Amino acid sequence: MAYQLKDINFRTVSDPKGFVEESDAHYAALVEQAAEKIADNRARSPIVLLSGPSGSGKTTTAMKVAEALERRGIRSHYVAMDDYFRTVDPATCPRTPEGDYDLESPLCLDMELLNEHFTLLSQGKRIFVPKYEFSRRMRIQEPSKSIKLKKDEMVVFEGIHALNDMITLRHPEAFKLYISASSDVEFGGRTVFKRTWFRLVRRTVRDYNFRGSSPAETMSMWANVRRGEKLHISPFKDKADFQFDTSLPYELAVFNTTATELFKSVPEGIERFDELRAVLPALQMFGHIDESLVAPDSLVREFIGGGIYE
Repeated sequence: MAYQLKDINFRTVSDPKGFVEESDAHYAALVEQAAEKIADNRARSPIVLLSGPSGSGKTTTAMKVAEALERRGIRSHYVAMDDYFRTVDPATCPRTPEGDYDLESPLCLDMELLNEHFTLLSQGKRIFVPKYEFSRRMRIQEPSKSIKLKKDEMVVFEGIHALNDMITLRHPEAFKLYISASSDVEFGGRTVFKRTWFRLVRRTVRDYNFRGSSPAETMSMWANVRRGEKLHISPFKDKADFQFDTSLPYELAVFNTTATELFKSVPEGIERFDELRAVLPALQMFGHIDESLVAPDSLVREFIGGGIYE
């Protein structure tokens, strides 16, 4: 799918409020479609596995799916699979070809514990979800939550590796959902903004706003993030029972002011420098929409803040 730049810029000026609301409504309809399919699968499994690459909007989508299930009378729980990360051990942590910690590898997750918990939940038994402290790269003793499913309750697990064979081959009955920002922007018959750049912009803005990461830090990781996606995420997306596009045609006009400043600081010599530098002039082709027009429950709020799912 591709958006047309001229259509985006026309709506940005002529009816920004309506543009935002219409785009959010389309995304909401996709969430409802997913929830309906998940509800139909609940007799087979109470587990939902939601995967997608970095910057896809997995957290908001998982919570919105849980809400949509609630409206269907199905009480739902949300679990971030990031809490199943193993404490980083220099002796055993997987490494990138450059010798750095490869935090994109599925081997960083405690797959044995995840699979054990999926089985226990399916049997109606209680689990204690671990808690991971990213600032210290370690799991702490206190669990983040405990869950025991009653009849007709479900749990949504979201994470980049949720559809990995190490999980899905052991739990084929679980409902599998894959999301990503998968639309380009075109002008005059050529692509002027790549679909992967949507996620790069989202991640750069989010990391700057909430994770104390400079643009240089985020962008220095991008090459390995993309490598990890190609190795460990994209190969499993066709296992999904349902897939949908989370890109919003208005979002770049909302991110524009902040993202333009951040992308001005792309450090020279960084891996994929030419691609990263190309994002800045591409951003400058978009207009501006004030973030006050973005609803508190919008997917975009996951990246700019001020949302209800934080």
